[in-house]
Amino acid sequence: MNPFRRKTPEEILRSISKLHQGRLKVYIGAVSGSGKTYHMLREGQTLKSQGIDVVICAVSTMQRPETMEQIGDLNRIPSIHWIKNGLEQKDLDIERIMQRNPEVLLVDGLAHRNREGARHATRLEDIRYLLSCGISIITTINVYELEDVREIASKLTGVKATDSVPADTLELADEVILIDVTPETMLSRAAEGLSGGGMDVLKHGNLAVLRELTLRLVAEGVSGSLERYRKELGLIGPSGADERILVSIQYHWNGSIYIRRGQQIAKRLNGDLLVVTFVDQNKELSKEQTTFKRSIVKLTSRIGAKFEELPRCSRRSLAEVLLKYALEHHVTRIVLGHSKQTRWQELYEGSIIHDLLQRTRGVDIFIVADRTELEGERILPAQINRPPGSFESFHRLNPQEIDQKIRQIKRGRFKVYIGAAPGVGKTYTMLREGNDLLRKGIYVLTGLLETHGRKETLTQAGKLEILPRKIVDYRGTQLEEMDTDEIIRRNPDVVLVDELAHTNVPGSKHKKRYEDVLDILGAGISVITTVNVQHLESLNDSVEQITGVRVRETVPDHILQLADEVQLIDVTPESLQQRMKDGKIYALDKVNQALSHFFKTGNLIALRELALRELADDVDERLESWERSNSLRGPWRRQEVIYVCVSLSSQAERLIRRGFRIAHRLKATWYVTFVRVESLSSNRDIKDRLEMLHTLSEQLGGTFIVQKAEHQKDIPSILMTEADKAGATQMIIGQSSAAVWKQIRQGNIIKKLLRGTRHMDVLVVADNETRNGLKR
Repeated sequence: MNPFRRKTPEEILRSISKLHQGRLKVYIGAVSGSGKTYHMLREGQTLKSQGIDVVICAVSTMQRPETMEQIGDLNRIPSIHWIKNGLEQKDLDIERIMQRNPEVLLVDGLAHRNREGARHATRLEDIRYLLSCGISIITTINVYELEDVREIASKLTGVKATDSVPADTLELADEVILIDVTPETMLSRAAEGLSGGGMDVLKHGNLAVLRELTLRLVAEGVSGSLERYRKELGLIGPSGADERILVSIQYHWNGSIYIRRGQQIAKRLNGDLLVVTFVDQNKELSKEQTTFKRSIVKLTSRIGAKFEELPRCSRRSLAEVLLKYALEHHVTRIVLGHSKQTRWQELYEGSIIHDLLQRTRGVDIFIVADRTELEGERILPAQINRPPGSFESFHRLNPQEIDQKIRQIKRGRFKVYIGAAPGVGKTYTMLREGNDLLRKGIYVLTGLLETHGRKETLTQAGKLEILPRKIVDYRGTQLEEMDTDEIIRRNPDVVLVDELAHTNVPGSKHKKRYEDVLDILGAGISVITTVNVQHLESLNDSVEQITGVRVRETVPDHILQLADEVQLIDVTPESLQQRMKDGKIYALDKVNQALSHFFKTGNLIALRELALRELADDVDERLESWERSNSLRGPWRRQEVIYVCVSLSSQAERLIRRGFRIAHRLKATWYVTFVRVESLSSNRDIKDRLEMLHTLSEQLGGTFIVQKAEHQKDIPSILMTEADKAGATQMIIGQSSAAVWKQIRQGNIIKKLLRGTRHMDVLVVADNETRNGLKR
């Protein structure tokens, strides 16, 4: 959109009408008792302290001490009480509210239905009316009270909402904030009598399912706002925050295979699925093509994919048209079938796959194996493999396994607060939980606290004891670090540790703070810690793509997987930027620089979506391990083995991280292989580089292998042979960045691999430079 374009009269009128409208903010949670009302009231107190006229009406504290404390001196407008099925109900007194005419009204229960004869039938209608009168509203809702989620939630958990609101209700809101709580915390609150909801809700599996539904719902909303934001700026290509899969098919019997494969990929990666085909609009389809079209339209409709016919063009132009469509629709991965052309046919007729690989900018190419000739498959097998360890309860433990189980039993409990960016409130929430535990008589020690000069954070420390830092001498300079030995000596029940991804001073016992945390957990001490999503190792490339910044301090993903609880602290980009302007995140002299770089609106929206989706995946992984049949993404339908091929290029780390993320989502074994040509000199740089790749692979749980070749031209055959030996079902390779003359002289490795691996899936990962070269 051109920022200098003159606004139309309609746009001007809409903008003026918005000036008279109140602002709507919605706190959404998985279930009652997740803390929505607490946060709503806390925000009310903050607004009141800023001189804004705030009132409350029809707020349900459920007599929870923390929530009642937050009401404080907020002005209350009495609600209208009535009885329904023996339970007291509260309606808004619209007349009194209008007479009082506050700037902001806090009200619970967005899905509430009013008494018979009320001015409006529902609270949503009440709120719409008050908004039109210029009164801003902050309110709460549970995810299963949304009409489109209600049926899914009922089917998966048996939880049924008494009242509900239309599916598009959240689209009315100026802000939607997720209040995330782990099932463990909810069950603990229930045991203390501090949680709402019936017994059918308060089951571990149900809480996890509803939590995942909430995370995904909010992520979809954030994705929509990101798409609108990028469109206004004229940005094309993938955002880096989510996955969007494009399947290219023909009206042929294998079309359903490619769509099913695309569906599986989209499900496991939680991405949208698009399907396209090219048709000659001046030519009628044959009877056979018409039949296949009918079945494909039916299939795409059933699985919720978007299907579109594109005008047929020349074979040489197909790749260009397909790529243009992919970039316009923010596609991250194009799925299509292996070519059946011979080498000479590829040369004379051209190859769509090779044309795509030459032209693609920031889009991965996934080539589906031609298994029909080998296995006679027309659809992917539906039988679910029995998960490893199904008969573990009958297995007699050996001494090593017993030792491992004992260590797990003795280990402290591990909880991680994760956020999309600095300043979202992770440390504040960690300290609040520490104080709650302290009031319950639990010995809590603050092992490492980073306030960054934030007064709110320091105040929240309250009565918590903060352990003095250890002084470390480094090259004549006195530096401070967390005193891990003293923490273990003091032996608290719980220790609070800020900034998990921190790199320790050289010469410390461990290089990274998370290694210190592992020592503390091993000593039987529970740890509550904080981390930002950009510090996860496997997301390093996505974060760089989003922000243009390569994050140097990372933690391996398995550290997050070790956690007993991972909880998201959600904040909208607007609120975070306001905190920044108020000097609550960085010093005021750094605000402008931060807002124009890392804290740009587009970056914050994308990072928020990335955090929501990452935690949703984490919830789903845990749900799968608790109740395998309940995974929202569905089971993976066959045993996968991932084979990653790397060179010494700067793209190698990217391929390894991609291999890990795919293998983790598919529950697959994975290998990383480098082929070393004997004729190359064995210098120190090559050894150091291989050691770095080896470390990263093992850190992420892969197996790193170095193979030897006499000549460069032997590399493809060695990779194919070793992949077959490993039983690989999917090979991952990088997009070639070699000059044309070099490919002609040494041979194009990718072309040779594609011709020799038609029996397996091949993922060609877009070159990092081409991704970063996209217009942002």
